[in-house]
Amino acid sequence: MTVTKETIVNRVYEQVGLSKSKSKEVVEALVEIIKRTLEKGENVLISGFGKFVVRNKAKRKGRNPKTGEQIWLRPRRVVTFKISGVLKKKLNP
Repeated sequence: MTVTKETIVNRVYEQVGLSKSKSKEVVEALVEIIKRTLEKGENVLISGFGKFVVRNKAKRKGRNPKTGEQIWLRPRRVVTFKISGVLKKKLNP
């Protein structure tokens, strides 16, 4: 099962006791804070969960899968996720 933003809003509503609209505001605000932080190139650490890390990828050779032609891929930033030790132990007891 995939957990959607709406699922998270419903769980906040049920477990925290905020109204449905307030729960949605809280979740939206949290997601927005994470997005803005990553856009600035900063990492996001959520203790007990993991760390979202912004990495820079250099210009590199690639290949067009349809034609097999070699192409140059432009430099870009990507986000990776490093799981915390606490969560890793829960997933792999």
